[in-house]
Amino acid sequence: MNDQRSEPHARGATEPVRHEAATFPDGTDAQSLMTLCEELARAAGDHVRARTGDHGGVAATKSSVNDVVTAVDTEVETLLRERIAAARPDDGVLGEEDGVVAGTSGLTWVVDPIDGTVNFLYGIPSYAVSVAVVAGGADPLRWTVLAGCVHAVAGGTTWTAGLGRGAWRDGEPLTVRPAVPLGQALVGTGFGYTVAQRTREAAVVARMLPQVRDIRRIGSAAIDLCLVADGRLDAYYETGLNPWDMAAGSLVVTEAGGTMTGLGGAPASPAMTVAAAPALAAELVAALELVIA
Repeated sequence: MNDQRSEPHARGATEPVRHEAATFPDGTDAQSLMTLCEELARAAGDHVRARTGDHGGVAATKSSVNDVVTAVDTEVETLLRERIAAARPDDGVLGEEDGVVAGTSGLTWVVDPIDGTVNFLYGIPSYAVSVAVVAGGADPLRWTVLAGCVHAVAGGTTWTAGLGRGAWRDGEPLTVRPAVPLGQALVGTGFGYTVAQRTREAAVVARMLPQVRDIRRIGSAAIDLCLVADGRLDAYYETGLNPWDMAAGSLVVTEAGGTMTGLGGAPASPAMTVAAAPALAAELVAALELVIA
């Protein structure tokens, strides 16, 4: 069998993908912001790890009974907000649980205390803390992600990226896997929480599955995006992502040389997010446009 997959490109890589140097507001730079993102994500991960098995169950629900929040989600977001305020008091913060607090510096931190809460609740080891810092406010269609970190709590894997600095997994530089044909691609996806969303998404999966090698539903969009960046997924698509789901992971993808896009030439957004090496992203977008039309 001719299998074009190989080991993830973090292994044996020597240099990260390089991009044009970015201009950072407020006298900051990519390296210092990337370092702070990682420090915050690891501290939050330590708290989550300490509460594993003692999370107290579901504390609240949001869009449906399946869209759950635990006490640990709120504890971790509070921890992140407090540490950001101590380190950078003039910056804004946008978080999944407590919304947006505007700042005056031009920078906003975008945090997801536990991306993959259902996995955390059930003890499935695919959940992460996601921390990013952006310029341009709290609108993902207008902001520029400057630095980000996704910390997979259970396994300890940590992905980081800085604009113009490349992407990294546990200190090793990343480059996305060269594009394979769509029919040989392992594709990640995710599902929403309402019956209407899941009905639409199931119909798309049913039509996409015969066109790809296989489909994985891991349960954390942040991890999915990072797996594209480090070559353990060929591609990923999902509708309904929130800004905090994708802020850090999107930069990991693009700094590793991948593409983040939507359908019909639109940028990645809640309407559709696609991540892959550029040629595969184009092929996946074309297939999704036919399926969804």
